[in-house]
Amino acid sequence: MDVRYEAPETLQAAVALLAGATGPAKILAGGTDVIVQMETDLIEPSLLVDIKKIPELRQIAFENGGFRIGAAVPGMDIMGHKALAKAWPGVLDGVKLIGSIQVRGRASIGGNLCNGSPAADSVPPLIAAGAIARIIGSKGTREVPVEQIPVGPGKTSLASDEIIASFFLPARAPHSGDAYQRFTPRTEMDIAVVGVGVNLTLDKGGTCTAARVALGAVAPTVLLSKECADALIGSKVDDVALEKLAAAASAACRPIDDKRGTKEYRIKVAGVLAKRTAQQALEVARKS
Repeated sequence: MDVRYEAPETLQAAVALLAGATGPAKILAGGTDVIVQMETDLIEPSLLVDIKKIPELRQIAFENGGFRIGAAVPGMDIMGHKALAKAWPGVLDGVKLIGSIQVRGRASIGGNLCNGSPAADSVPPLIAAGAIARIIGSKGTREVPVEQIPVGPGKTSLASDEIIASFFLPARAPHSGDAYQRFTPRTEMDIAVVGVGVNLTLDKGGTCTAARVALGAVAPTVLLSKECADALIGSKVDDVALEKLAAAASAACRPIDDKRGTKEYRIKVAGVLAKRTAQQALEVARKS
C-alpha cells in the first residue's frame, strides 16, 4: 500500500489533514511504535501525519504553577528538565523506562498513551498525577483526564480527526510525592508484567489527605483505583494501610495470562508492587 506522508507545521493543518483523510490515518509523534507496526503489517495507514515540526507540541512550559508538556516532546527532553523532574519524579520514573536511550530520543508520552498499550510505562504515573490532556480536533478543543483516553488494547477515545496537543501536570501541594515502579522479567528493554503509579499528599502531621493510584498491565486499560486510594487516605501510610492497599490492588486486577506471567502471578505482584511504590512516594512526600 502507498502511504502519503505529511509533516504539517501547525496544529490546524494537522487536524485538517486528518479530517480530510479518505483512508486510515496515523499520527507520527516519535514513530517508535507506529513504524514497527507498519513494518510488521499490524497497521496499514494510507496517511501518515508527522507532528514533530509543530512547535508547541515540542515544548515544556510553566503554567499556573504546573507544567504544560507538548505531546511530541521526546522522552530525553522530559528527563532533562530539572524543574519537572523535581516536581514530578514519578512521571520521570515512567518516562525513563520507555525503551532504550535511542528510543527515548524519539518516543513521546503522547505516542506512548495513544498506542493504547495497557503496559505503557508513562501512563500510570500520568494518571496518578492527575494529568489532563488537551485535545484538538475539527470541532474544537477539549480537556480530558488521561485515564479517559485509553478504552481498550490499541484503542483510544479520540475521534479520527483529533490530536493530543499537550498534557498539563498541576501545581504540587506541599508534602506531596509520587512514584512509579514496574516489574519485568528483565531489568531493561521489556514490557511491564505489572506497573504501579502512586501520588499522595500528607498534612503537617504526616496523615495522607489525598491519593491517586494507577495500575498498569493488569486490565485492558490502565486502572485508576479509588479503592487503592481510599486505603491510604486518612492513614499515616503505615503497615496496616499498606496491607489494605495491597489487598485493594490485587482485587482491582483483571489480567490475562501471557508469556510474561499468569493471572494469579500478576494479581500477587500488583499487591506487592503497590506497597513498594506507595512507600517510595511517601519518602518523596516527607522530603518535600
